[in-house]
Amino acid sequence: MDTRIPDTPTTQRPLSEAALCAWLGAAGPGDALVYHRGALARQLCPQLGCLPIEQRTALARLANRAWKLAEAGLADLLQRRRGFEDYEYILVARRRPRRIASAVLPLLLAEAA
Repeated sequence: MDTRIPDTPTTQRPLSEAALCAWLGAAGPGDALVYHRGALARQLCPQLGCLPIEQRTALARLANRAWKLAEAGLADLLQRRRGFEDYEYILVARRRPRRIASAVLPLLLAEAA
């Protein structure tokens, strides 16, 4: 399953941390989610002012949550270049033992909420 999240705030609200964790909890091994599309480093830089502070903060939290999930061994992070300063940031669910799934995911979801 390859779930796409459009990077257009006018058509759909941006993905939240809680939605990312909920998706991962329901995802099977190998399922992929595009959690952001754009130039993440540029959009997070406060000096460039690419995004308003509220959107920049939400995007930073989402990117940090994806990183934490990868560090916990629950997912892999990928990046696909689509064009000049146009990248897809992808979270791919990993296979995990049942004991980790039942113990870690609820804690991560509660922390993200």
